[in-house]
Amino acid sequence: MDHSRAPVLEALEDFRRRGDVVYGPPGHKQGRGADPRVARVVGQDVFRSDVLLLNGLDDRRESQDVLERAQELMADAVGAERAFFSTCGSSLSVKTAMLSVAGPGEKLLLSRNAHKSVIAAVVVNGVRPVWVHPKFDADRHLAHPPEPDDVRRALAEHPDAKGMLLITPTDWGTCADVRGVAEACHDAGVPLVLDEAWGAHLPFHPGLPVWGIDAGADLVVTSVHKMGGAIEQSSVFHLQHDRVSPEVLRQREDLLGTTSASSLVYATLDGWRRQMVEQGRDLLGGALRRAGRIREAAAALPGLAPMGAEVVEAGLAADFDPLKIVLDVRELGISGMQAAEWLREEHRVDVGGSDSCRISLSVTHADDDETERILLDALTALTERADELERRPPVRLPEPSALELEQAMSPREAFFARAEHVPAREAVGRVSAETISPYPPGVPVVTPGEVIGEQAVAYLRSGVAHGVLIPDAADPSLETFRVVARDAA
Repeated sequence: MDHSRAPVLEALEDFRRRGDVVYGPPGHKQGRGADPRVARVVGQDVFRSDVLLLNGLDDRRESQDVLERAQELMADAVGAERAFFSTCGSSLSVKTAMLSVAGPGEKLLLSRNAHKSVIAAVVVNGVRPVWVHPKFDADRHLAHPPEPDDVRRALAEHPDAKGMLLITPTDWGTCADVRGVAEACHDAGVPLVLDEAWGAHLPFHPGLPVWGIDAGADLVVTSVHKMGGAIEQSSVFHLQHDRVSPEVLRQREDLLGTTSASSLVYATLDGWRRQMVEQGRDLLGGALRRAGRIREAAAALPGLAPMGAEVVEAGLAADFDPLKIVLDVRELGISGMQAAEWLREEHRVDVGGSDSCRISLSVTHADDDETERILLDALTALTERADELERRPPVRLPEPSALELEQAMSPREAFFARAEHVPAREAVGRVSAETISPYPPGVPVVTPGEVIGEQAVAYLRSGVAHGVLIPDAADPSLETFRVVARDAA
């Protein structure tokens, strides 16, 4: 296929050249009605490029097949049989993927270290989760993806499960044995769906972890805005084999997706694919070398401990994305949240994620010598001034088993059940009616339907006292917990 072409971008360029006068949405009419004060900030071209696909980039019958040709090019670029663009972000794409495999009341295997969007999908879709617990790294207090044997056991115990959703890479860059998990699923006759939101770049350089399609996954969801060059909410479904019906996937996406798709998202997805096919190996090769330098320089700084290939050598993960710089800061006597706040306030460096132990930094093809210098200067200053930071109450990190909570009700039943608020001390032993996710990275400690444990409460409340954000709880202070009323359990 001719990857020098970018059908959406070409159609957008043609639309702007023609100078069409539009009597339909969007109401700003390609910026004619935009407030100049807004245009000064976001740019007039944002409005000029905000065009409907229907009767804009294409005609009423979509006879030019602009989007279809762009999606065919994307599939060809990454070795998938089909690709579908989504402008609603991978949070919604994952919900769509799950609903394409398992319907209400049916079982689906899920990694328990899933993002809160997966839990939301369980509530919305009504699937019954079979949790496959991740491999816990006690030294780092970190969850790595589950292994193929864990999946085989879960499938043997639940032969009626319709498939599995696996999260890889994690927010911290560790990767699953996708090929092994795919074989386990396929031996049981069910599909493997990957939430590979952090892996859109993987197909384009051999020095990166294996790409899910190459490893045999049936449906892979990526967020191109995370490690790629498209704007926020850019998501792609990649499909192969016949275990997930393309027709069903399209219908489920139509059920959940927007009817007002963003041409800006489509255009940047299209352009990023072209850039990666033509230049990706060189661009990502440069990013890998840069990440290696940053990791080496960080390792030489007192109090910083970069995570890398040692987690693979120790058998904790199948692989690790070297473009993720994960730095344990505990030896500095501070938490990752404190480090993140200080770097932002003092050096205007915004990290990608943080928790009680570490910070993470994503290196992409967009970084250059200047951004590298600014980061290393900021990290050096952090190590020199960490003892000036106010000491906060410690986070009470629980034993791994303490976070493997009993599932007493389905998440959907618990979420919609009659609920009440109880003081934190009375929440232990009660069934949660809400999702409670320290953020970032947004992996729930408690999901609806789980029995709240004493150590989980202590962990969450000590986290709040330390400065952890809990944005999804009804009471973010966690003075109270939302639980299923006793007569509704």
